[in-house]
Amino acid sequence: MNINPISLNFAAEVSDIDVRSITNDEFNRVYEAWLTYGVLRIRRQHINEDELQAFSSRFGPLEEIPMGRLPESERAKIKNRYVTQLSNILKDGKPIGGLGNAEASWHSDMTYIDNPPPASVLLGIEIPEKGGDTYFADQNAALMAIPDDLLARLRGLSIKHNAAHTSVGKLRPGFEAFDDPRDAPGSVHPVITAHPETGKQALYLGRREWAYIPGLELDDSEALLDEIWSYAALPENVWQQQWQPFDLIIWDNRRVLHRRDDFNQSARRLMKRCQVLSKLG
Repeated sequence: MNINPISLNFAAEVSDIDVRSITNDEFNRVYEAWLTYGVLRIRRQHINEDELQAFSSRFGPLEEIPMGRLPESERAKIKNRYVTQLSNILKDGKPIGGLGNAEASWHSDMTYIDNPPPASVLLGIEIPEKGGDTYFADQNAALMAIPDDLLARLRGLSIKHNAAHTSVGKLRPGFEAFDDPRDAPGSVHPVITAHPETGKQALYLGRREWAYIPGLELDDSEALLDEIWSYAALPENVWQQQWQPFDLIIWDNRRVLHRRDDFNQSARRLMKRCQVLSKLG
């Protein structure tokens, strides 16, 4: 097994390994590399959903698909309750997965809950010829780029992370529309956090849309958020994943933001994802 950096500041490629037969020592190396680099790519992993679940669960217990949102007829079709389908593909006129083909804005997964997932594991199955790339932004580096005067203003501040909308801007089932970010439901997290395993500090922004800094007037919150976000995805701190079939990506949700390009609806894209539950949950 080899582990080599694939960008200047973060992200690494793990090669010469099959995650179906990974040993404990090899997994420990993968885990340490994940903490070191924030994003790992392992290519040519021809695995099924159960094998994806088995590998992902080595990072910790997995989140189940929210079955309560699905009708009984759809629940019976689920092959693995720990593997989420992300796809624009239609079957019998209905989407087989979430997010579709729209552009997804910069975000971290599920920061709108008190204990967000630390790890996300994403397997590419069907990849469009153009579009659908995934980008990652290193939030350790983003914090280091912030000038001292702005940094001083951020110490002690928090952000309320909107729970009502998805990363493509759609209102989630069960939530009512609102016009004021102060009315958004969601958890509150510090703007600057220390990684619970490495101790390194990072920006922790979640998603720009409908975010709010408690204690500030709305205009002041919006202006400060815009200023913070101007450092969140500087080009030198961003890595682009151009998918190939059966690429496996593991990222540290506590350290990086990610987003996705849009792509043509006529092109098929199918991804399978597992999310690791917080050890604090």
